[in-house]
Amino acid sequence: MPTRDLVSWTAMISGYAQNGHPAEALSLFHQMQVAGIMPDRVTVVSALSACANLGVLSQGKRIHAYIMRCGFELGVFVGTSLIGMYAKCGSLEVARQLFDKMPERNIVSWNAMIAGYAGSEHPKEALQIFYQMQLAGLKPNSITMLGMLEVCSRLQTPKLGKSIHRYIIREGYESDIAMGTVLIDTYAKCGFLDIARQVFDKMYKRNVVSWSAMIAGYVQNGRANEALVLFDQMQLNGVKPNSVTMLSVLSACTQLGALHKGKCMHDQINRNGFESDVSVQNCLIDMYAKCGSIEAAKHIFDKMTERNVVSWSVMIMGYGMHGLCDDSLALFSQMLKAGMKPNHVTFLGVLSACSHSGLVDTGWQYFYRMSQDYCITPRLEHYACMVDLLGRAGHLYEAYEFINKMPVEPDAGIWGALLGACRIHCNVELGEHVAQCLFDLNSENSGYYVLLSNIYAAANRWDGVAKVRSMIKDRGLKKTPGWSVIEICSRVHVFLVDD
Repeated sequence: MPTRDLVSWTAMISGYAQNGHPAEALSLFHQMQVAGIMPDRVTVVSALSACANLGVLSQGKRIHAYIMRCGFELGVFVGTSLIGMYAKCGSLEVARQLFDKMPERNIVSWNAMIAGYAGSEHPKEALQIFYQMQLAGLKPNSITMLGMLEVCSRLQTPKLGKSIHRYIIREGYESDIAMGTVLIDTYAKCGFLDIARQVFDKMYKRNVVSWSAMIAGYVQNGRANEALVLFDQMQLNGVKPNSVTMLSVLSACTQLGALHKGKCMHDQINRNGFESDVSVQNCLIDMYAKCGSIEAAKHIFDKMTERNVVSWSVMIMGYGMHGLCDDSLALFSQMLKAGMKPNHVTFLGVLSACSHSGLVDTGWQYFYRMSQDYCITPRLEHYACMVDLLGRAGHLYEAYEFINKMPVEPDAGIWGALLGACRIHCNVELGEHVAQCLFDLNSENSGYYVLLSNIYAAANRWDGVAKVRSMIKDRGLKKTPGWSVIEICSRVHVFLVDD
């Protein structure tokens, strides 16, 4: 164009922003200013949308400053765009200040604030905004419901989720694919997998995201075999999986220990062009390591052109679970030399490796280095690893003292690790005390009773065995049945005891 006016520039910037090219939109916004064309309200709103999608808070702040210098009124149009930008960029305090100062708000303003809180560390605040919105006389729309379903998912509040679901049905939003998909995700994360499947089955149309949400729901709830069955149905329906689908399917293979099925999925990943996706590569490493093929895991790791902290951590963890402690610690040193900063998962892998190899002194060194050198506060999982390390090595009372000195309350996982060690080393006295601590925390888990019974049996304390069996009967507990998995012709079959 020989001449470009404000409308021309704005049309191109808006086009880029609305069609998934936010970086190009901001580049053109900068060129426009260099060319001496002053943006108007429509232009800055498009630029703010691009900032929000890229998560570039600094650029968004500069546009906000420009708005203030130009004296644009913070009406509904510009004000809502600013709220959305700050909320998506993680600056919720500023977003809330702008929201509270707005003289007039529309449904988009309220939705922007709800969505911001829903995706933050303060999802309960979204509930307050939602209630205030209704008190202000505004009727929620489908976007509001999507935000509120995310809140239910984050807060694990199925009662509220069901209430919102009823509203969605009343308003006729249920036929919307995005709405159905979020409902599936919400019910699955709240543990109501059968309801999630009902929503899925009733959907008139499904896309790859809908299928992926249902498959992920099965995996998250430990029903990996059903996830694989649904994946096969998805392909029979002609729906092509994306990288997110493959992450869930690989996790299902990992849960089942289905190496052959995992290899088939690896071939499909290569055919679909997902092999360069770092998240997919990380999941492949984890799958191969946990399914017993550490060589295949190492092959993928070595071929990676780009690695993040997860890549290093899953490989370190893989070496550890295979008893290759030297390789695990050597890779940790290599990670540091590569300039990669370890996180809490990395140290979990290192401590686990020390535990499997009985390296007590080395484990203590890394446990202290975690907080002293890298400012990582130990979590319950790290304490459980240390208890397991000490317990496996026979340092039972040292492990017990370690638990008593912990700055946080021990959970069942920590006491369970010590009870397992008491069984290995036939320590009845300490085992009885630890078992009681476990019963106080979780009296419904029959596995702890069985473990204590085994400790008594190993010490020929049959009176103790009878006592534990009586406790199980009196409390109406049932032992979790054992199960096995076999692969036949790329199909995974699960068998329970007595099948």
